[in-house]
Amino acid sequence: MSIITVCNRFVIASLAAVVALFGFSTQAATPAAAPSAPAADINLTSYANGAWILKKPAEYDETWSAFWLLDERSRTGWATPKGTVTPQEVLIALPEQSVIKALEFDSAGVDGDEQGSRSAKDVVIEVSNVGPTSGFELLVAVSLKAKKDKQRFAIAKAVTARWIKLTIKNNHGSAEYIELFDVRAYGEQKTKTAAPNLSGTYATNFNNFRLQQEGALVSGCYEHADGLITNGGVDGRVTRFTWVQGKERGPAVLTFSPDGKEMLGLWWAEGQTDGTGSIWTGKRTSDTVGVCPHWKGTQMASSQLAKDIAETGRARIYGINFDTDSDVIKPESKAALENIVKLAKEKSDWKFTIEGHTDSTATPAYNQSLSEKRATAVKVYLVAAGVAAARMAAQGLGATKPVADNGTAIGRAQNRRVELVKN
Repeated sequence: MSIITVCNRFVIASLAAVVALFGFSTQAATPAAAPSAPAADINLTSYANGAWILKKPAEYDETWSAFWLLDERSRTGWATPKGTVTPQEVLIALPEQSVIKALEFDSAGVDGDEQGSRSAKDVVIEVSNVGPTSGFELLVAVSLKAKKDKQRFAIAKAVTARWIKLTIKNNHGSAEYIELFDVRAYGEQKTKTAAPNLSGTYATNFNNFRLQQEGALVSGCYEHADGLITNGGVDGRVTRFTWVQGKERGPAVLTFSPDGKEMLGLWWAEGQTDGTGSIWTGKRTSDTVGVCPHWKGTQMASSQLAKDIAETGRARIYGINFDTDSDVIKPESKAALENIVKLAKEKSDWKFTIEGHTDSTATPAYNQSLSEKRATAVKVYLVAAGVAAARMAAQGLGATKPVADNGTAIGRAQNRRVELVKN
């Protein structure tokens, strides 16, 4: 099937969605609905889904931080300082009010003896929907096996929770450390809370980080190696963007605290997202974005997009958000879309392919259909904004071109994207 045929097939549904959001006028029939995607519970304690640790346990060092309990990788984990084997508490703010249906723990990666005596053993899990310091009730108490991943425990009672507290009481006998490698709470979010605007200046481990948010579009700079934040997007309290330092670049996924005053996440070099990643952390020092010597503000966004495409032939764009399992573009995506419009008008001789990419959560057929419709929805918006249709093709690639591991929320967040490719 040609790209043009694909575009025609889905343009009616996508144009209707854009009309509803942005007020364009048209008349069209409604095509048959695509098959529904299977419902899937998410990992509520993944930092890439917006979970945030409010209270940390004692930690050996940053490489054994409690943060690694939330990264969904069984080879990274948390450990106490040497000689600390007393009960430890971890308090996590879930992304939203949620119902937890199952818990899962990883501990196969523990160091030490073959018996895994450092492995966390008895864990008490409590939840609250009242506040981070009150209203907690017992959800379940579990006893973990040593050196074993994917230890799963179903939760029999449906309890709505906003905070989850884990008390790790002991290990399997070591007098040196307690170690645990991942905690996953699978369930369903019940609310969708508007996140605070994240614009401001943050003091980070890469010096001042200046972030400008416009709707779902984020851009900015950081004062290390002339660093730039490009083609970024925000969904809730989770940001995804490409960092650029000269000829070096790569993806980053950062989560912000519920009050928007702290940031914490991971960055990778391009092509290395199957690796652990490196921590990027910071605290807000000002609500004013300011400037860097090499970045003067959001007026640079379209020129940076043009530079990225000129250098690499394509750009990942994370500021275009859609309703779940839908090609309906969310209103907060307007800034990112207008950035593309500006680029297209500045580079009037360029032709593009708009690629839609999904994660692998649903079936291949569903993902292909959804990605095609989303790519076409973007094209329809651009045409309505004055970009000639003949300059653009729309192509859906489903989950066939992942840029990260679809086995984690971190990877899936990077894989859900629109790419703009210069023809």
